Amino acid sequence: MKVTVIGLGNMGSALAAVLLRGGYEVTVWNRTPERAEALVAQGAVRADTVADALAASPVAIVCVFDTATFAELLEPVEAGQTVINLTTGSPEEARSLAAWAAGRGVDYLDGAIMAVPEAIGTPAAFVIYSGSRSAFDEHRAALDTFGGSHFLGTDAGVAEFHDLGLLSAGYATLGGFVYSAALLETAGVKAGDFLPLATTWLTGMVAFLADIAREIDANDYSNGASSVAINQVALGTIIRDSAAAGVPAEMLLPFKDLLDRRAADGHAQSSASGIIEVLRARIAPPRLSP
Repeated sequence: MKVTVIGLGNMGSALAAVLLRGGYEVTVWNRTPERAEALVAQGAVRADTVADALAASPVAIVCVFDTATFAELLEPVEAGQTVINLTTGSPEEARSLAAWAAGRGVDYLDGAIMAVPEAIGTPAAFVIYSGSRSAFDEHRAALDTFGGSHFLGTDAGVAEFHDLGLLSAGYATLGGFVYSAALLETAGVKAGDFLPLATTWLTGMVAFLADIAREIDANDYSNGASSVAINQVALGTIIRDSAAAGVPAEMLLPFKDLLDRRAADGHAQSSASGIIEVLRARIAPPRLSP
C-alpha cells in the first residue's frame, strides 16, 4: 500500500490525491517543494530527494514535463525497483527508457493518461499501459484508482502509439466541431444550439467505425456503404459552400486530397475507408538497427 509519486504538476497532483483517497501511503517529490504542501495536508509524506522518494516505496509513479526530465530525475533508481512512467513521450522514447531501465534491473511500465486532471479517479478517465506485464499486474489495484486500466502489450512503445492514435481522432473531432460552429455562425446559429444535433450525428458516426475497422483489417473495400465518389461530391459541396459563406476550408482539403488520390488510382466506387491505402503507400519502411 506504499506508492511514490514523482512530479506534482496538475496531473501528478491529481494522481497522488486519488491514491491518498484510496488509502495508500503516498510519498511525493517535486522539484518545487511547495507544490507538495496541499498533498502533505491530505496525508502524503514529502521526500527531500528523488533518491529518498524512490526508496520509500516499492513502486514509483512518475509524471514529469518530458522524457529528458524523467531520465535526469530517475538517475538514482536502483535494481529491483518498479517505475511506472506516465510522462508524455513518443513510442521510441518509451522503448529507449524501457531499455535503459532493463539495463539497471528496473521493472518498467510505460503509460499514457487519457483524461484531464479533473477526471482522474472518475469513470471518464482511463490509462493505457505497455511494457512490464508483471509491474502492471502487481500494481493493478493502485493503477485502477486513476480510472480504467488497459494493458496493451509488452512493447513499451505500444501505449504511446495508442496515445497518438486516440489524440489524432480526438483532434479531428474537435477541429470538425469548431469548423462546423464557424460555418453555422454565418447563419446566426450558436454552437450550443447546434450541439445536440452534432452529438447525435457523431454518435452515429462512432457506431459506423466498426464497419470501417473491419474493412481496413480485411483490406477489403468492395462493399462499403459510403464510396470514395460519394464523399468526393459531399466534401466538394461543403468546401464550395463554406467558401461562399466566407469560412476557410483548409481543414477539409487534406481529406479531399486523399479521396481524390484514391479515385485517381481507380477506386472511386470502393469504400471511402480505402483512403488508408493512400496513407500506407506514403509510410516509409521502418529503419532497422544495424
